[in-house]
Amino acid sequence: MEPIFYTVAKIDGDYAILVTDSGDENRVARALLPEETDEGVRLKCEYFAYTVVD
Repeated sequence: MEPIFYTVAKIDGDYAILVTDSGDENRVARALLPEETDEGVRLKCEYFAYTVVD
């Protein structure tokens, strides 16, 4: 499975709106994301696990 890179566009309560480099939006529960996730943070999703990318 290829990794997908996202940017956190918005934190909306218990959910985060993630946007891919191609502009696709994905709403994900914050419980699935790393604790340090905040708006503007880059994430990598690989095998349904999210990690922060510097």
